[in-house]
Amino acid sequence: MKKKYLLVIISLISIIFMGQQNSLELLYQWTDDGTVLNVEEDPGDNWVGNIYNEIWGFVQNDHEFAVIGSTQGTHIFDVTEPENSYLVASIDGGSTSSQVVHRDFHTYNGYLYAVADEMNSSTLQIMDISNLPNEISVVYDTNDIITRAHNIFIDEENAIMYVCGGRVMEESNELSLFSLEEPQNPTFLKKFDDVGYVHDIYVRDHIGYLNAGNDGLHIVDFSDFNNPQILGSLTDYPYAGYNHSGWLTEDGNTYVFADENHGYKMKICDVSNPADINVISTILSDVASTSIPHNLIIKDNLLYVSHYYDGLWIWDISNPENPTYVASYDTYPLENGNSYKGAWGVYPLLPSGNILVSDMQYGLFVFAPPSLNTQLDEINNSIVYPNPCTKHITINTASQNLKTIELYDMYGKIILSKESDETTIPIVLSDAFPKGIYVLKINDNITIDKHRIIKH
Repeated sequence: MKKKYLLVIISLISIIFMGQQNSLELLYQWTDDGTVLNVEEDPGDNWVGNIYNEIWGFVQNDHEFAVIGSTQGTHIFDVTEPENSYLVASIDGGSTSSQVVHRDFHTYNGYLYAVADEMNSSTLQIMDISNLPNEISVVYDTNDIITRAHNIFIDEENAIMYVCGGRVMEESNELSLFSLEEPQNPTFLKKFDDVGYVHDIYVRDHIGYLNAGNDGLHIVDFSDFNNPQILGSLTDYPYAGYNHSGWLTEDGNTYVFADENHGYKMKICDVSNPADINVISTILSDVASTSIPHNLIIKDNLLYVSHYYDGLWIWDISNPENPTYVASYDTYPLENGNSYKGAWGVYPLLPSGNILVSDMQYGLFVFAPPSLNTQLDEINNSIVYPNPCTKHITINTASQNLKTIELYDMYGKIILSKESDETTIPIVLSDAFPKGIYVLKINDNITIDKHRIIKH
């Protein structure tokens, strides 16, 4: 049974911040009650039995929004106050058939771009989201250039949309590039077919990381889109299967990708030299032999994975050779199986830190960010006050040694570091430090004090 496997696995893992399943705080959950989805057929009547698919998020007019796809179309929620989240708009797709399994989304410059796969009657839709939450309008809805697409990714810095799979410009299954110099009027630039079918792509500074299904991982320089250069490839690696999706760390040195195969671990790769890509560790929920990673995003060295049957899983990959478990939440309460059900997508990039997840059967989930210090073993040889604080704290310690003071945010990232040999040390927490929970470490080379700090 799935839960028994989980208890066994958790009992065997020795990690600093180990929590328990469903260790994240659920702030909001939405499953349609029959008032939104109005397709004539059963909305989940397709080969995987899903109603919902991709998740995306964005900020507009100081509001945070979630976008979730369904067999019918696109649904946008205002999640600024998560507990009071509400549906802002539902937009029918170019096809509203229950046979639509895949939709995909990306935002750019005040517009939401939406595509769908499976149906030859679908379209590329562009929605003006600049006036949300008050108004949204569809400004482009045609199959003149895109009839179907499996995934899209927009290099926002360079206004280029990369389109994977489907049917583009009357041809099938080729990676295609479009200029978004005019956001409402995409312009075709180039097709790229040097590595075969590309299922998904991540792009930064014109460098594309191509998740090429059964053909592995390829890193391509698209700076000159008329003459792309393959910088490196990885086609022989542990747990090699169907390379489905991946994401790059902020420092650009580590790329993690997921092969969408039952029981196949994700690969954490050193890509600092694209000509010599190395797998340095592998990781999986390991809840059952049928566990499958699907989509993933990295933020602040935390790896967020929508793990199909196993729900949302989060790992700390600040040391990519030794990733550690942070938290998880099982969005899919039924048993594992040999098909594909459960958590489809994850989006952890909202400024609030709140995490969006789409479950194929159970809809939209909004979680509070993980608190890596909820189980902190505090050692308090020093005194820190006031705590909770607003903008200032003071450290009193008897140690006259040179001390290293470090402040970590809830993601384990150092946001302040200083040295002092004083016994009274003031620390300023300006408005640049958001309200929340922090970990303060005081190291005098003999002992390390740890304090949980709350900033109001």
